[in-house]
Amino acid sequence: MCSCYYSSVWLHVNTGECNLASKHVPLQYLITLHWFETLFLCVFQRMPAPIRLRELIRTIRTARTQAEEREMIQKECAAIRSSFREEDNTYRCRNVAKLLYMHMLGYPAHFGQLECLKLIASQKFTDKRIGYLGAMLLLDERQDVHLLMTNCIKNDLNHSTQYVQGLALCTLGCMGSSEMCRDLAGEVEKLLKTSNSYLRKKAALCAVHVIRKVPELMEMFLPATKNLLSEKNHGVLHTSVVLLTEMCERSPDMLLHFRKLVPQLVRILKNLIMSGYSPEHDVSGISDPFLQVRILRLLRILGRSDDDSSEAMNDILAQVATNTETSKNVGNAILYETVLTIMDIKSESGLRVLAINILGRFLLNNDKNIRYVALTSLLKTVQTDHNAVQRHRSTIVDCLKDLDVSIKRRAMELSFALVNGNNIRGMMKELLYFLDSCDPEFKADCASGVFLAAEKYAPSKRWHIDTIMRVLTTAGSYVRDDSVPNLIQLITNSVEMHAYTVQRLYKALLDDISQQPLVQVSSWCIGEYGDLLVSGQCEEEEPIQVTEDEVLDVLEGLLVSNLSTPVTRGYSLTAIMKLSTRFSSVNRIKKVVSIYSSSIDVELQQRAVEYNALFKKYDHMRPALLERMPIMEKTASNGPTEIMQTNGETEPSVPDTKHLPLVTQPANQANDLLDLLGGNDVVPVIQTTLPTKPASAGGELLDLLGDLSLSGGLAPAPSVPVSQPPFLLDGLSSQPLFNDTSAAIPPMTAYSKNGLKIEFTFERANPNPNIAVITIHATNTTEADMTEFVFQAAVPKTFQLQLLSPSSNIVPALNQGSVTQVIRVLNPQKQQLRMRVKLTYTHKGSPVQDLAEVNNFPPQSWQ
Repeated sequence: MCSCYYSSVWLHVNTGECNLASKHVPLQYLITLHWFETLFLCVFQRMPAPIRLRELIRTIRTARTQAEEREMIQKECAAIRSSFREEDNTYRCRNVAKLLYMHMLGYPAHFGQLECLKLIASQKFTDKRIGYLGAMLLLDERQDVHLLMTNCIKNDLNHSTQYVQGLALCTLGCMGSSEMCRDLAGEVEKLLKTSNSYLRKKAALCAVHVIRKVPELMEMFLPATKNLLSEKNHGVLHTSVVLLTEMCERSPDMLLHFRKLVPQLVRILKNLIMSGYSPEHDVSGISDPFLQVRILRLLRILGRSDDDSSEAMNDILAQVATNTETSKNVGNAILYETVLTIMDIKSESGLRVLAINILGRFLLNNDKNIRYVALTSLLKTVQTDHNAVQRHRSTIVDCLKDLDVSIKRRAMELSFALVNGNNIRGMMKELLYFLDSCDPEFKADCASGVFLAAEKYAPSKRWHIDTIMRVLTTAGSYVRDDSVPNLIQLITNSVEMHAYTVQRLYKALLDDISQQPLVQVSSWCIGEYGDLLVSGQCEEEEPIQVTEDEVLDVLEGLLVSNLSTPVTRGYSLTAIMKLSTRFSSVNRIKKVVSIYSSSIDVELQQRAVEYNALFKKYDHMRPALLERMPIMEKTASNGPTEIMQTNGETEPSVPDTKHLPLVTQPANQANDLLDLLGGNDVVPVIQTTLPTKPASAGGELLDLLGDLSLSGGLAPAPSVPVSQPPFLLDGLSSQPLFNDTSAAIPPMTAYSKNGLKIEFTFERANPNPNIAVITIHATNTTEADMTEFVFQAAVPKTFQLQLLSPSSNIVPALNQGSVTQVIRVLNPQKQQLRMRVKLTYTHKGSPVQDLAEVNNFPPQSWQ
């Protein structure tokens, strides 16, 4: 009525007056009435209903730009926030649903968390459904808000409607924290025993989550698992197998308990295989492949390391492997799980061959994923079933030609694993062909694999050298750093192949100087065996006619080439210097050496200066210094001669170690050394090896000059700062290396146990009285040799310790000899010497390891 009255009044506003209850009303009063009408409508009129979810999706999809989409989302979020503030219960469910959609698009939706809890507490199923979905998406156990819904979940777990119970089980199994799991595990266990299949399968999955969060609650579900496998419903069977698998993986006791279920699982799997067509469970002609895969995984866990369980499942595994259809990807998935199960349990040899044959068939599949899976599985089994995998060698080699890089890499790794003494020639031919044509990313690994395989299975030295040179020619820039010293060692030890090798390398050097490792090896060989090259003494192939000037021209060309690295130039200069004792062109060589005495390359300059000194001061000793290298003993590592450890930082004792590969220890040895050191007040020392391989041109120089001393013994290079390289000929002075003060310092017994005795004798270093030189003498009183003998030592950080190479790694029995090793200890502060030692050796086939601490050093040794 008021609305009609005000409308009638408003009709007369334009006239300036109106008849209201037979009275004239002024215009100002009419305007006031109009303002009151507008205010009334704004306050009491109902707000429009929010748009539906489908309309929001349709609107967002019409956005042409990201900015336009963000504007739509922000506008809708503002409307949702306003609705939440007004406690609008009518459209809360709709707003939360839209909020979840925006959350799925990546926009923030945290302000709807409490609204989800309100929907969960609602009595309407539609509200609960959206509320629980929102809780699973917007909440997790890291937020305290989720604890507020514990009581609601507990009430819903006891609800009379199974769908509400299912919602609560899904939510608890998705984001329940350990506290919630402890509080609600009893309700889950009750539902696990119910006769309702719908609830049992959800309760089983929820129990899996409870066990993962609170493993000690596992025993609570043990009684409920007894009848789970008797269920006919496949959904319950599937979730039951998942629950049993989780329990077996987490508890050895549960694993032993459930092994008695193997016959029942075998029976279920057999029924699945033999059952006819069932539209409810059929997938591409196979009955419930998901359940089959789960059962196979559980059988693999139960049969691992158990003979009885493995024997009980051998027959069913053979049936699955032979009766499963392979034309569909579903069948391939089941066969793959079958293969993994056969390989993981103690299966019969015939069954393992069958499994490997299945993987061989996978290699012929057009699906790249299946081929990759087959190669990966064969790579894992090649060590245990080598002969069975060898039957598929040709198929594996064909995979090297695949366009997929992942398949090519797996095929390459498996091909190297298949190499043995019988097929080395054929496999190397294929792998070298692959090395020629493969992408650069494969060349380094392939070259490394060829090196290792050739070293292990080479049928002859010539074949070995030809193979390595082929790799250097093809992929020289991609080979490992230690390939150069390894090949040099191989050539040095193959005395009968010297002329053939130097001729082949000289030819390769004329063809290509871009492959630096090949150039370095060639330079070294020409310097060592240049006289054989010039004389044409090669018997393996037709000798070439080369003059001395031609050889020197090639080496001088390397010195000025832009392709040569500083290391390569060092090799070339050293080779030219060596040829001064093999060629007659000594004056030309002197000129070349003198030119590089002023080189801007400090490394090259120092070499040239040293070589000039040889010509001028020690020319009578030059032939002896530059004679051919002796045969090198093979060692496990190619490290520098000595390594000084100072306050935990490694400092090379000679200036050229930057070109030498560092000595590395296996992880277990490194850990053992840390165990030996104990605290933070000691400095470990890395065990060094004999100088058997020149790893760079600097290494060659050390090999030539490092063994020189007038006393005739081994004179290791002095330890000096790297910033001031030592003059390498300083050791040629007539001053003795050590003072003869051993008689003044009494020897001592540092260790005596189990027939092994370690004695220390002492000397003082002549140049530096702060350095004590300790020589250990290891003797063996038992009747058997002690092999693989290793002595390691550590001192406090105030000391510096240098451990040289031992004379041998075998301590002879019955005191028939001894092993000696020199230790240098720098003690600038004249503190009392303390040392921890670690002894490792093998005695009568058994490894022995012992630790000892030596604190009773004579005062003369450290004062």
